[in-house]
Amino acid sequence: MVPILETKNLTMDFGGLRAVDNINFRVNQGEIVALIGPNGAGKTTFFNCITGVYKPTGGDVYIAPDGNGQERINGMKPNKVTEKGLARTFQNIRLFQNMTVLENVMIGRHCRLSAGIFGAIFRTKATVEEEKKVVQDSYRILEEIGLSKYVNEFAKNLPYGAQRRLEIARAMATEPFLLLLDEPAAGMNPQETNELDEMILQIRRDNNISILLIEHDMSLVMSVSEKIFVVDYGKLIAEGTPNEIKKNPDVIKAYLGDEANA
Repeated sequence: MVPILETKNLTMDFGGLRAVDNINFRVNQGEIVALIGPNGAGKTTFFNCITGVYKPTGGDVYIAPDGNGQERINGMKPNKVTEKGLARTFQNIRLFQNMTVLENVMIGRHCRLSAGIFGAIFRTKATVEEEKKVVQDSYRILEEIGLSKYVNEFAKNLPYGAQRRLEIARAMATEPFLLLLDEPAAGMNPQETNELDEMILQIRRDNNISILLIEHDMSLVMSVSEKIFVVDYGKLIAEGTPNEIKKNPDVIKAYLGDEANA
């Protein structure tokens, strides 16, 4: 079986700066994989190359949603990448603050709708039925993520941790085969982080999808990840299981420091 996501010699230059340097990377079906490294190591740039925000200056990005034939997605627009089944969240919360929690998730369903302009104007039976299903599916996702009690609240009124979870719910609404989480625990308190830990495992278990996350919280990374890739100055310096990464001298020097022995 081929990886569902694979990069080969992926490179991204900004003028004279090489932010991502010939990275070979892969995620297999059902895995939870973490990408870690110091601030400025190139992690978010790597995410942006995968999801179409940036067009890589070198190398290739391949996906294989069913684990069989690969498709090259270099240069594909972000909305097309989402339609292919890659969904992401961002470091900075990007919710529609003056829309309800339910409406935010419904927007995520947009890429899976079939109704065209004709149906929207003339309110065909198929369009009405599809809209009902969008509401039902969106509410089901909120129940799964633990946000159903906020269904009619404006996004801006949610506690910070709940806003983070809502971003994940909106990404889940696109029906991804791979969910990419960019620092999902950023700004969370310990209790919220523990809840996020459980939610990530639940999402994988209940939806049979793979998860790739960037995260600085090492307790979260070590508890949920089966495989960890480490980057420093845009280069991949290590990969392995959590136990292997903890003991890797290059990782300890570049990133983990004394935490590895804590």
